[in-house]
Amino acid sequence: MRWKVHRLAALLAAAAVASLTPLAAQYLISIEEEIELGRRTQREVKSKTPEVKDQHVLDYVRQIGRSLAAHAGGPKYPYSFSVANYREINALALPGGPVWIHRATISSARTEAQLASVLAHEIAHISQRHTADQLTKNLIANGLLGLLGAVLGNEGGARTAQAAAQVMANGYMLKFSRDDEREADRVGARIMRHAGWDPREMIAFMELLRGRQGRDPGSVEVFLSSHPGPAERAELLRGELRGTSGGRKDSQRFRDARARVQRMPPAPALRAR
Repeated sequence: MRWKVHRLAALLAAAAVASLTPLAAQYLISIEEEIELGRRTQREVKSKTPEVKDQHVLDYVRQIGRSLAAHAGGPKYPYSFSVANYREINALALPGGPVWIHRATISSARTEAQLASVLAHEIAHISQRHTADQLTKNLIANGLLGLLGAVLGNEGGARTAQAAAQVMANGYMLKFSRDDEREADRVGARIMRHAGWDPREMIAFMELLRGRQGRDPGSVEVFLSSHPGPAERAELLRGELRGTSGGRKDSQRFRDARARVQRMPPAPALRAR
């Protein structure tokens, strides 16, 4: 009988979560747990990822990131910014604050605002709690209903963090939905505008990626495996940004940082790890 009661509680919890709005459902993972998960994951990523060590480049990227994060809204996450020494264009957001950008993204961007657009997109994933939302959905989809029953008890927080770590270990944390990606573009463009950059440069960067698909598909293969096609994203952003004008596009600091990156020895390929 006790087993049946616990099973029923778990099923009821799952049904309740499924009926919640995405924002409410995200609270199965608290902000504090999300930040701790991010710390654990950041340590793991750092242990396996070659990093750019040039302090001038790192300081510059972090300054851009902090300026954008100040306008992100949402929870006060401890944002951090790291540069991976890879030759493919890509960027990623870890739960609770860490953002990574590939060296090739810096060298490929044509303006500072294009670089800012990539960072703003990743910051938006974090501020909108997309990882927490995906974790919640995967906890349900992977049959961890006992966890959801435990949410009703005193040990819910600890068990939620434990199960979420298990789900993230399977790679779910980076698989944002298409709706998440569209929202990250919209919110990222808003962050750019509030921070003083021209958000239309996000469209320009999408067009750059679209051109790379034809000329050098290997350089954008990783990026496109986790993001919708740039043509679709550019078209949606044109509608969002119609009538928008103003904002800075470039700076000497960006040109200096990009030149330093381009003078570095060739970067390894991510897919060859």
